[in-house]
Amino acid sequence: MEDSNIIPENLSIDENEEVRTSENVVEPSNELCNEVAVTKKRRRMTSFVWGHYEMLPNTKDGKQKCKCKKCGSTYLCDSKNGTGNLRRHLENCKKRSMRDIGQLILQSNTESSMSMSDNKFDHAEFRDLFTASIIMHDLPFQCVEWVGVRALLLYLRKDLQLLSRNTVRSDCKKIFIKEKHNIMEQFSKVTSRVCLTSDLWTSINTDGFIYLTAHYIDNDWVLQKKIINFSFMPSPHDGISIFEKILSLLVEWKIEAKLFSITLDNASANNTSVDYLRNHLNLRSGLLCDSDFFHIRCTAHIVNLVAQEGLKDIDSAIVKIRESIKYVKGSQARKQKFLECVAQSCLDGRRGLRQDVPTRWNSTFIMLDSATYFKRAFQHLELVDSNYKHCPISSEWEKVEQISQFLEPFYEITCLISGSKYPTTNLYFPCISTAYAELKNAMLSSHQSIKRMATGMIVKFEKYWYEFSDILAVAVILDPRYKMTFVEWCYQRLYDSNYKSELRKLRLKLISLSANYSLRRNLSVGESSNTFELVQGCPSKIKSKFMQVFVSNYV
Repeated sequence: MEDSNIIPENLSIDENEEVRTSENVVEPSNELCNEVAVTKKRRRMTSFVWGHYEMLPNTKDGKQKCKCKKCGSTYLCDSKNGTGNLRRHLENCKKRSMRDIGQLILQSNTESSMSMSDNKFDHAEFRDLFTASIIMHDLPFQCVEWVGVRALLLYLRKDLQLLSRNTVRSDCKKIFIKEKHNIMEQFSKVTSRVCLTSDLWTSINTDGFIYLTAHYIDNDWVLQKKIINFSFMPSPHDGISIFEKILSLLVEWKIEAKLFSITLDNASANNTSVDYLRNHLNLRSGLLCDSDFFHIRCTAHIVNLVAQEGLKDIDSAIVKIRESIKYVKGSQARKQKFLECVAQSCLDGRRGLRQDVPTRWNSTFIMLDSATYFKRAFQHLELVDSNYKHCPISSEWEKVEQISQFLEPFYEITCLISGSKYPTTNLYFPCISTAYAELKNAMLSSHQSIKRMATGMIVKFEKYWYEFSDILAVAVILDPRYKMTFVEWCYQRLYDSNYKSELRKLRLKLISLSANYSLRRNLSVGESSNTFELVQGCPSKIKSKFMQVFVSNYV
């Protein structure tokens, strides 16, 4: 029989814990005096099971019982029976919740206090999140059928409903349709005009693609940019086909009556498509000021054409530098040998070499800039490597350095105009004046190569930039940093003696644009606004005459 005074080694005794005794027995001892009483104690109750039971009063026969707090079952709980039966009951008790505490998560409510709630798995929400991740990270539809992905998902949850690639594809289409409807709803509510940009690409396998991006200011005065189309463009890519494609997209998105301008590059097919589009929209009175501000040429593309004209003078040196970089990056052994030459030339090898894309002049400029820094390393490589045959000669290196220094302002202009996180319309004329001033100064250079290059560039400049878009000049006028004074200064250098008449035309268009917006918003701004309402229905000759008189008196 178990001795009640023996305590198992795996149990700990808390000296402050209450000691329960069923009886106090006084036994006389032969060795001690009869007055000495010895108290027999029960062992301490340290098992975790006692937290789930309630102790009952002793029965008539002196036995101690306890009752389960959940179901009310009673059991003997003296030292003879131990706690094994109590443990077994807790495992099988039907009224006791056996949920794992790991299934409970802490959630923060609206009052930032912590609460406990069940983490219920929602298969529909998982499906939406998985589809969104495929779109966000540009994953293939078949990723849901990869063995590794399926094993991972099933490890996380055994009853997970796995998807097929056809199901994921249909879910992606549903998300696209939903987002498309949201953007169309935004277009229907916005009160401002929409500006478009578009371009075409041809892939390696000769497939054509067209994109269309909408830029507008929402009702909270936040600049928005939405790509509303990127689709296959079948041949031919002529002006009529581009016009029909863009028009169908405008009708689909219901913004043909809200257009302000469209920006395209200088391809002849784009000029034809814009003419057709302008005539079609003017029939519906969908453009402002008889479409005077509708077509805007891509400034970055024009800068690229002008700079490419200047780079023609050093084509042979550019080809040698391009081939030199290809040679160095051709194998790991060549890279290591070039790095050794860099170290021996006391140069910083962390700058690295940059290879260009021939159709983008700014990448060519970066390549030339990095190559001129490693000029001594390339010359040293020519001495130690007999297979290296493309190193430019000293005169070519000198010419490349001069032209790179001359083209640096054009590179800064390209970076500035190509920004997408800030408005660039008001930067148009400052960039024009900077580029034109650089070309004028280069014409007076003592270096014949720079002078010859500037002559070809200024011809290309005047070819594309003689007819400026007046809306970009208006944007500079509305910029408080420049205003009309800066435009006058630019016109004096761009149009020479004819700048006054061009400046007068600009003022007329500015007034006409203001009148259109005033009438559109039904603003009452005094006598001049009422006068514009009367002029709006007049013939074009009378309207033009009135504008001239108005400008002479008020502008």
